[in-house]
Amino acid sequence: MNKNIWECACGEGHLSKVFVENGFNVWSSDLIDRGYGVQIDFLKWDLPYSGDIVTNPPFKDAQKFIEHALKIIGNGNKVCMFLKIQFLEGKQRKEFFKKYPPKTIWVSSSRIKCGTNGNFSKSSSMMALAWYVWEKGYKGDTVVKWFN
Repeated sequence: MNKNIWECACGEGHLSKVFVENGFNVWSSDLIDRGYGVQIDFLKWDLPYSGDIVTNPPFKDAQKFIEHALKIIGNGNKVCMFLKIQFLEGKQRKEFFKKYPPKTIWVSSSRIKCGTNGNFSKSSSMMALAWYVWEKGYKGDTVVKWFN
């Protein structure tokens, strides 16, 4: 993993703070000012980024985030997205995965409670989630692994 990470949907900084605590150089941004990071529309960012992009994007815009991240990073850099297992479903998504195969999908063996916009009291259910990891330029088969 690159020591430079852009957390482009940082919300209140939950992921960013963990990366910083573990010695990464983190650039944190979000479309909405939630008191952490800078306010930037990631999907309109058009400059190259030389690092990895790691985030928990709005689920409805996940594919847009992935495609945009892969466009702006260099070969060998990674895009890591924390998404629902359901992201694997659908005929259109199948074509997306053919074009952009993840290198690894890390499936959570436990259901996880996620907060809506950082508010965990609004979350009513546990979700099946995974870390999807793309490496720009990777064309092999996707490996599925499990954590926790």
